[in-house]
Amino acid sequence: MSDIPTKKTDFKAMPTYAFCPVITALEVIGERWVILILRDLLRNPTRRFQDLQDSLKGCAPSTLSTRLKALEAHGLIERRLYEQHPPRLEYLLTVKGRAVGPVVASLRDWGLQLQAEDPDSQSPV
Repeated sequence: MSDIPTKKTDFKAMPTYAFCPVITALEVIGERWVILILRDLLRNPTRRFQDLQDSLKGCAPSTLSTRLKALEAHGLIERRLYEQHPPRLEYLLTVKGRAVGPVVASLRDWGLQLQAEDPDSQSPV
Protein backbone atom coordinates (compact mmCIF):
# COMPACT_ATOMS: atom_id res chain seq x y z
CA MET A 1 0.00 0.00 0.00
CA SER A 2 1.08 3.52 -0.69
CA ASP A 3 1.84 5.94 2.11
CA ILE A 4 0.32 8.75 0.05
CA PRO A 5 -3.11 9.63 1.37
CA THR A 6 -5.80 9.65 -1.29
CA LYS A 7 -8.78 11.92 -1.29
CA LYS A 8 -11.98 10.06 -1.99
CA THR A 9 -14.82 12.09 -3.48
CA ASP A 10 -18.19 11.64 -1.85
CA PHE A 11 -20.40 11.88 -4.92
CA LYS A 12 -23.56 11.43 -2.82
CA ALA A 13 -22.78 14.69 -1.03
CA MET A 14 -22.45 16.62 -4.29
CA PRO A 15 -25.50 18.43 -5.65
CA THR A 16 -27.10 16.73 -8.65
CA TYR A 17 -26.46 19.76 -10.88
CA ALA A 18 -22.71 19.22 -10.48
CA PHE A 19 -22.92 16.50 -13.14
CA CYS A 20 -24.91 18.55 -15.67
CA PRO A 21 -22.93 19.20 -18.87
CA VAL A 22 -25.10 22.22 -19.67
CA ILE A 23 -24.00 23.86 -16.43
CA THR A 24 -20.40 22.96 -17.23
CA ALA A 25 -20.71 24.70 -20.62
CA LEU A 26 -22.49 27.72 -19.15
CA GLU A 27 -19.70 28.17 -16.61
CA VAL A 28 -17.46 28.87 -19.61
CA ILE A 29 -19.76 30.74 -22.03
CA GLY A 30 -22.76 31.75 -19.91
CA GLU A 31 -21.65 35.22 -18.83
CA ARG A 32 -23.23 38.20 -20.53
CA TRP A 33 -21.42 39.25 -23.76
CA VAL A 34 -19.43 36.01 -24.11
CA ILE A 35 -21.59 34.49 -26.85
CA LEU A 36 -21.47 37.78 -28.77
CA ILE A 37 -17.67 37.93 -28.44
CA LEU A 38 -17.48 34.40 -29.81
CA ARG A 39 -19.93 35.35 -32.58
CA ASP A 40 -17.69 38.22 -33.62
CA LEU A 41 -14.57 36.04 -33.59
CA LEU A 42 -16.34 33.37 -35.63
CA ARG A 43 -17.31 36.01 -38.21
CA ASN A 44 -13.84 37.63 -38.29
CA PRO A 45 -10.81 35.43 -37.57
CA THR A 46 -8.93 38.19 -35.73
CA ARG A 47 -10.39 41.11 -33.84
CA ARG A 48 -8.79 43.94 -31.96
CA PHE A 49 -10.15 45.15 -28.63
CA GLN A 50 -11.57 48.29 -30.25
CA ASP A 51 -13.29 46.23 -32.96
CA LEU A 52 -15.00 44.12 -30.32
CA GLN A 53 -15.94 47.16 -28.26
CA ASP A 54 -17.46 48.87 -31.33
CA SER A 55 -19.49 45.75 -32.10
CA LEU A 56 -20.75 45.25 -28.54
CA LYS A 57 -22.66 48.45 -27.85
CA GLY A 58 -23.27 48.78 -24.14
CA CYS A 59 -20.44 46.54 -23.01
CA ALA A 60 -18.09 48.46 -20.72
CA PRO A 61 -14.38 48.19 -21.59
CA SER A 62 -13.65 46.67 -18.17
CA THR A 63 -16.32 44.01 -18.72
CA LEU A 64 -15.00 43.22 -22.19
CA SER A 65 -11.49 42.92 -20.81
CA THR A 66 -12.68 40.58 -18.05
CA ARG A 67 -14.59 38.38 -20.52
CA LEU A 68 -11.61 38.18 -22.89
CA LYS A 69 -9.30 37.17 -20.03
CA ALA A 70 -11.77 34.46 -18.95
CA LEU A 71 -12.10 33.12 -22.50
CA GLU A 72 -8.32 33.03 -22.75
CA ALA A 73 -8.04 31.24 -19.39
CA HIS A 74 -10.54 28.62 -20.63
CA GLY A 75 -8.50 28.16 -23.81
CA LEU A 76 -11.18 29.43 -26.22
CA ILE A 77 -9.21 32.42 -27.47
CA GLU A 78 -5.61 33.56 -27.63
CA ARG A 79 -4.05 36.99 -27.70
CA ARG A 80 -1.48 37.97 -30.27
CA LEU A 81 0.71 41.06 -30.26
CA TYR A 82 0.37 42.93 -33.54
CA GLU A 83 2.25 46.11 -32.62
CA GLN A 84 5.19 46.60 -30.26
CA HIS A 85 5.05 50.33 -29.46
CA PRO A 86 2.60 50.87 -27.95
CA PRO A 87 1.79 47.21 -27.34
CA ARG A 88 -1.44 46.30 -29.16
CA LEU A 89 -3.23 42.98 -29.08
CA GLU A 90 -5.61 41.13 -31.33
CA TYR A 91 -7.75 38.16 -30.36
CA LEU A 92 -8.43 34.96 -32.25
CA LEU A 93 -10.22 31.70 -31.60
CA THR A 94 -8.34 28.55 -30.74
CA VAL A 95 -9.39 25.13 -32.01
CA LYS A 96 -11.36 24.75 -28.79
CA GLY A 97 -13.01 28.12 -29.39
CA ARG A 98 -13.96 27.25 -32.97
CA ALA A 99 -15.69 24.15 -31.60
CA VAL A 100 -18.32 26.50 -30.13
CA GLY A 101 -19.29 27.53 -33.68
CA PRO A 102 -22.16 25.04 -34.05
CA VAL A 103 -23.60 26.21 -30.72
CA VAL A 104 -23.57 29.84 -31.87
CA ALA A 105 -25.05 28.80 -35.23
CA SER A 106 -27.86 26.96 -33.46
CA LEU A 107 -28.58 30.02 -31.33
CA ARG A 108 -28.65 32.14 -34.49
CA ASP A 109 -31.07 29.75 -36.18
CA TRP A 110 -33.33 29.70 -33.14
CA GLY A 111 -33.18 33.50 -32.96
CA LEU A 112 -34.21 33.74 -36.63
CA GLN A 113 -37.15 31.44 -35.89
CA LEU A 114 -38.19 33.60 -32.93
CA GLN A 115 -37.90 36.75 -35.05
CA ALA A 116 -40.08 35.19 -37.74
CA GLU A 117 -42.73 34.42 -35.12
CA ASP A 118 -42.55 37.91 -33.60
CA PRO A 119 -40.90 40.56 -35.85
CA ASP A 120 -41.10 43.11 -33.01
CA SER A 121 -38.64 41.03 -30.96
CA GLN A 122 -35.63 41.87 -33.12
CA SER A 123 -32.61 43.19 -31.23
CA PRO A 124 -30.34 45.96 -32.55
CA VAL A 125 -27.15 44.19 -31.35
